[in-house]
Amino acid sequence: MHLRAFIEEMERLAPPDLAEEFDCGRIGLVVEGRPEIGMVCCALDATATVVRKAVEAGVDMLVVHHTPLWTPVTALTGPTALLMRQLLAANMNLYVMHTNFDRAPEGVNDALAELLSLNDVIPLSLGLIGTCPIAIDELSRRLGGNIRVWGDLTTLSRLAIIAGSGFDPAFLAEAKESGANAFLSAELKHSVARSAPLPCIEATHYALEAPAMRRLATRKGWQYLDDPPRVRSIP
Repeated sequence: MHLRAFIEEMERLAPPDLAEEFDCGRIGLVVEGRPEIGMVCCALDATATVVRKAVEAGVDMLVVHHTPLWTPVTALTGPTALLMRQLLAANMNLYVMHTNFDRAPEGVNDALAELLSLNDVIPLSLGLIGTCPIAIDELSRRLGGNIRVWGDLTTLSRLAIIAGSGFDPAFLAEAKESGANAFLSAELKHSVARSAPLPCIEATHYALEAPAMRRLATRKGWQYLDDPPRVRSIP
């Protein structure tokens, strides 16, 4: 497949106009390599480990959720230089789908809803709400553990989810008004937790977003390259 045809396919899957304004210039093809695409791999992040695995596998296109070039680059040094050196030396393409994939049908939030067996789903501004038939312990198991619950919550009924960093007071208020009895996202600030209108379940960014990239790899017949963060619980 030619590079242009691949980009068109990705844009049908996650249209760029679904992305948040802050993603302008940070999604799509961010590193251009060879024009013909044969082998494709995907990952949540273009970490040094993921890129090394991709180079070793002879990958033509690496599709990730988070760009490694978030801030304007005025100098290539340190880890960024190492990453770019590997990608460019391998003539590998790097394609990014971020908030456009969050919002897209069959995207990040839909994959998380599927993982948690949500049904009777309705949309939120940046996520969704669904009836959750599993207990909190099972939810924790499916997310790989390491969750924290803020507030009084014994059972799940209508669960609001926003994969990634979604603990915004406006989203919490919207979820409450839409009938949610709990809110699942990542990176909860103490000040937000104290004033939240409903119980909050805090998971890791990785746990909420990696399922979508795994499912994308399965659907497309690509290889998924994993590099989970090193997290451990200390009693």
